[in-house]
Amino acid sequence: QVQLVESGGGLVQAGGSLRLSCAASGRTFSSYAMGWFRQAPGKERAFVARINWSGGRTYYADSVKGRFTISRDNAKNTVYLQMNSLKPEDTAVYYCAADVNQIATRPNEYNYWGQGTQVNVSS
Repeated sequence: QVQLVESGGGLVQAGGSLRLSCAASGRTFSSYAMGWFRQAPGKERAFVARINWSGGRTYYADSVKGRFTISRDNAKNTVYLQMNSLKPEDTAVYYCAADVNQIATRPNEYNYWGQGTQVNVSS
């Protein structure tokens, strides 16, 4: 079993920055890939970013490329999402997710999810 707890959300003005954290416990954190997703009101959960087990490979949605950075610290069992140049359309609940088998390409293929953290970007 893997437990994921997100933190770092809040209210920020457009153009500002936030750093989200996702602390993992349970199974060996360093052996699986991690992803960040977000869900805005009335919309489906959407992919934001993904990082492989070592941190050597990262992937981003086009909408956040160049503004967001995913990283991980395996010694701290934590994955981060640095969000810069935030826009009102980035407002959503942000979730981290664990891909134990490192094969997920869709949200429903991730094995474990956190409870989410709210990010609000004002214009």
